[in-house]
Amino acid sequence: MKVKQMLPFSSDVTPKIGNILPPVKHLYIQGCNVNELLARPCVAIVGSRKASTYGTAITTTLAGELARAGVVIISGLALGVDSIAHKAALDAGGLTLAVLPGSLCNIYPANHQGLARRIVAQGGALVTEYPEGAVTYPSNFIARNRIISALSDAVLVVEAAERSGSLSTANFALEQGKELLAVPGNVTSPTSAGTNNLIKTGAHVITCAEDVLHILGIASEAGKHAPKGSTPAEQMLIDLLIAGVTDGAELLARSKLGVSQFNQTLTMLEIRGHIRALGANCWALQ
Repeated sequence: MKVKQMLPFSSDVTPKIGNILPPVKHLYIQGCNVNELLARPCVAIVGSRKASTYGTAITTTLAGELARAGVVIISGLALGVDSIAHKAALDAGGLTLAVLPGSLCNIYPANHQGLARRIVAQGGALVTEYPEGAVTYPSNFIARNRIISALSDAVLVVEAAERSGSLSTANFALEQGKELLAVPGNVTSPTSAGTNNLIKTGAHVITCAEDVLHILGIASEAGKHAPKGSTPAEQMLIDLLIAGVTDGAELLARSKLGVSQFNQTLTMLEIRGHIRALGANCWALQ
């Protein structure tokens, strides 16, 4: 795969990264024409390097569904949420772009070289401001985040501790006037403290891909191909899931079903492959 330097920036790229600070002087690209990717809706998905079971499930669901809706998933190829988002987009047959903290010849972390190759092979791209031979300093990781945010239409933080590095991407999003989105988490979980704080300060609450598509102004296809329930109780739960209700306790309360009937209905929907468990008592349509 060839590495090419893109300089000067094309008119498609310049509006997104031409005015960010510190300025981007060079952009090295491996893979497809980045301008074509950036012409599509783009969402950055970032979060903890130590993603919980909940964070892993939510990231997989959101990245996969957004990719299937034609959204390009942008992230930093890091451990945890970043790599989960890239993989989910690829598994869904979508496109993804990774912004690296070092040169294209020095994939970090090294065990993500296979993932990097897959991103390029499936029509995506790797992007960096660092030339071959550049040293990857710790400060590169924060600097990389300003590009992740700048290339995106919105930044979604899935799971982050109170002092998570991914919160720097959220700060860049605010500085750059991008939409800031966050997934709520268990209030007792340290890995959700950062995202819950973002919501307190005004970030959009995201519980399903529909929420993101609505903010982006993209007409959703959800519901057109949704499964049909065999009973009124099943259809009620399907309709609630289409509406974005994912929490089991909320599904129970809003369905007004008895606990026994509710559990039986969930079980039958899961057996028939209409829904799947996300963990932490959360559910989603298949």
